[in-house]
Amino acid sequence: MEDARHFDPVAWINTPRWQASRLGLSRMVDLLERLGRPQDELRFVHVAGTNGKGSVCAYVASVLQAAGYKVGLFTSPFILCFEERIRVNGENITGEELARAVAAVRPAAAAVEAACGDHPTEFELMAAVAFEHFRAVGCDIVVLEVGLGGRLDATNVIETPEASVICRIGLDHTDLLGDTLGAIAGEKAGIVKAGAPVVSWPQESEAMAVIEAVAAERGCELFVPDFGDLSVEPLAGAALRRFSWKGRGFETRLLGSYQPFNAALALTAVDVLRGRGWAISDEAAFAGIASARWPGRFEVVDTAPLTIVDGGHNPQGAEALAASLADLLGEEGRASVDFALGVLADKDYKDMLSDLAPCFAKVYTVTPNCPRALSAEELQKEARFHTDAEVADSVADAIRKAVDYADENNLAGVVVCGSLYLAAEARPLLLKEAEK
Repeated sequence: MEDARHFDPVAWINTPRWQASRLGLSRMVDLLERLGRPQDELRFVHVAGTNGKGSVCAYVASVLQAAGYKVGLFTSPFILCFEERIRVNGENITGEELARAVAAVRPAAAAVEAACGDHPTEFELMAAVAFEHFRAVGCDIVVLEVGLGGRLDATNVIETPEASVICRIGLDHTDLLGDTLGAIAGEKAGIVKAGAPVVSWPQESEAMAVIEAVAAERGCELFVPDFGDLSVEPLAGAALRRFSWKGRGFETRLLGSYQPFNAALALTAVDVLRGRGWAISDEAAFAGIASARWPGRFEVVDTAPLTIVDGGHNPQGAEALAASLADLLGEEGRASVDFALGVLADKDYKDMLSDLAPCFAKVYTVTPNCPRALSAEELQKEARFHTDAEVADSVADAIRKAVDYADENNLAGVVVCGSLYLAAEARPLLLKEAEK
C-alpha cells in the first residue's frame, strides 16, 4: 500500500494517461454521485465564453468577498501555481486541504474507472476536488469557470445557478466546438439552466441570436449590458484604470483596454445577484472591482524597461493586446515594442501575428511548455512575414534577448505573449528579474 505521507496529490491529478480532454458528462456525474453530490450543497455563478472568463470571474468573486461572503473560485489554467485554480476568499487551497480533498476523490475515481473502463480526466478530477473542498469549508457561493465549451464541460453538472454568465464569444477550439460563432454559442449556452437568469456580453448577431433563443426556450431572463453606459478614462500610467459605469466611478488595476467592459459585464451579474437576494452594497461593488487581481492579462511586471505579460491566445486576444498597447503607449509608442512570442499549434496564430504586426519592432520566438505548442522555428517562419524574427532557445533566453534589444534600441517596452502556458512560465522569471 502506498504511504500516504509520500503521496503527491498534484502529481496524481496530472497523471499523463488522463490528461487528454474528452468532452462528456457521464464520468463526472458518476464521480460526483460517489462523492455524495457535493455540488448540490453549493450555490454558483457559472461563467462561460471565449475571452474574458477569468477576469470576469475574478471581478465577481472579489465583489462578493467585499460584500462579506465566503466565496469559492474555480478557474483554469493556472499562472503562478497549481493550487491557484481552487481559491476561497482569494487564498489558494493549501497543500493539506488539497491532499484531504484528493483523498476523498481518488477512490471514487478508481471506482468510476472500474465500473465503465474510463478514468475521469484531469479536469474532471480537478473540478471534483474543487466541489469537495468548497463543500468542506462551507462556501456561501462559488464562482465557477467553464473549462471548455459549456454544454459538455465537466462543470455543467451543477443544478440551477444563481446566474449563468456568457463572456465574449469568438472562434476558438473550432475542432471541438464548431467553426461558426453560432455553433460555438450553442455550446457555450449549454450552461443555461431553466429559470436561472442569464448575463451575456453583447455578442455578434449570429451568437446573440442563439443565446436569446436558448434563454427564451428555457424561461430565463436575459441581461445584456449596454456599453453605451460605460465611459473609460484614458490610461494614465501603468498602475490604475478608471471608468464610469451607469454614472458611478470605478477603478481597476487590470489595465487591458477591454477590462472596463469585462468589469461592466461582472457588475451586470452583480445586479442580477442583488435581485436574487444577495446583499451587495455599492461600496462592496466599488471595493471588489478595485481589489480584483488577475495575473498574466496585460500585466505590467517591470518598468525598466516596461515589461508586459499577456496570456491572450487567439485573434480576439491579440486585437485586445494591440489596442491596450496603443492605449498605454500611443500609436507611435506601440510600434516601438519587441516581443517574446510563443503560441499553440491549434490556435489561429497567423491571424494573431497579423493583428499584432503594427506593434512589432522585433520578435523572439519560443516554444511554450505544452504538448500542443508550435515550435519556435515554425513560428519564426510565419513571424518573418511581418518583422525581423529570431528563434530563442528557451523562455528565459527570449526574455533576456528581448530586454537587451529594448535597452540597446531605446524601445518603449517588451511584451511576452501568445499563450497562457508561456505567461505561466515567463511571469516568475520576470518578477524575479524585476526584484534585482
